[in-house]
Amino acid sequence: MVDTSLSLQHVIRESNLSKNAPLLIMMHGYGSDENDLFSFASELPKELFIISVRAPYPMQPYGNAWYAINFDAERGKWNDNVQAIQSRDLISKFIDEAIATYPVDADNVSLLGFSQGSILSYAVALTYPDKIRNVVALSGYIVRDIFPDDIESRDYSNLDFYCSHGSVDQVIPVDWARQTPTFLNSLNIKNQYSEFPVGHGVAPQNFYEFNTWLSTRIS
Repeated sequence: MVDTSLSLQHVIRESNLSKNAPLLIMMHGYGSDENDLFSFASELPKELFIISVRAPYPMQPYGNAWYAINFDAERGKWNDNVQAIQSRDLISKFIDEAIATYPVDADNVSLLGFSQGSILSYAVALTYPDKIRNVVALSGYIVRDIFPDDIESRDYSNLDFYCSHGSVDQVIPVDWARQTPTFLNSLNIKNQYSEFPVGHGVAPQNFYEFNTWLSTRIS
């Protein structure tokens, strides 16, 4: 059940198409906001209708999160999977609202997420594959606890993933990300995985590669 008290503030860049525009939804990382990834918008294909959303859980003193990351002596570092699932379902609901509100193509929806937003991108696509066509997952990894239990029996033939990671990422170990292609292959999901010699960020060559990848898949 989606928590109706949660909402997704967002910013948009309109498409150069007046109708049936491919839709791209951006999801930022932990502690950031909707303006972070939106800085990419001007360099992405002009036919895309772009919506960059703000995660629903405010942090102090600033920033937002898709779910809390907790630290304690007994459990160490752990994710609030209840909040993560709430955010996953909230994004799904937001996709429906965006399709009803803006002149976009319901059959041509892509997600672009960074870090925690990337983790949520995997979860949304694998839970609601009928709503998503392409996923650009930057500097994230697979968190199985926020997937449905029956993923092995689902049809993911329409999905296509571009996944990338920094080889010296100090926030999310690259070894975690390297497990992604094997996981996606096991579900017969089309995917491409790349690494770049950077930390927890997006190198210029990484941007160029995923932009090219996305451009060939939205038409």
